[in-house]
Amino acid sequence: MTSFLLSTLLLIAPPKGTDTRAILDAIRTVEIGGEADPDRAIGDKGKALGAYQIHRGYWLDATEKDPALRALGYESVTDRAIAERVVLAYLTRYAPDWKLETVARIHNGGPKGHRKESTLDYARRVRAAMETQ
Repeated sequence: MTSFLLSTLLLIAPPKGTDTRAILDAIRTVEIGGEADPDRAIGDKGKALGAYQIHRGYWLDATEKDPALRALGYESVTDRAIAERVVLAYLTRYAPDWKLETVARIHNGGPKGHRKESTLDYARRVRAAMETQ
């Protein structure tokens, strides 16, 4: 329990006023695409799990920011609360800012995803999902 609390405290929170709940909900909406049981979703030919479609490499990167996640195991990303910790740890590690477009593109395209043209459409879909919430 102590290591869980310590690792959670070591995360640098998004700037005050950032609506992380809305960001997570919009990303999840795009990722699940109408899946009946989003937390149990398996995508990308078995390489991505859960409502946020988290790949093992993404999870490993997140565990560098929040080491307590490693003890939970990769398959724990099928638990919504854990998956959200993973996403927030990953984004906290790589996002230079918490603008919706930046974090959506990094979630989709990796640490430098916010610089990749291939992630622009994904960011547009996340923005649309956020606007319809």
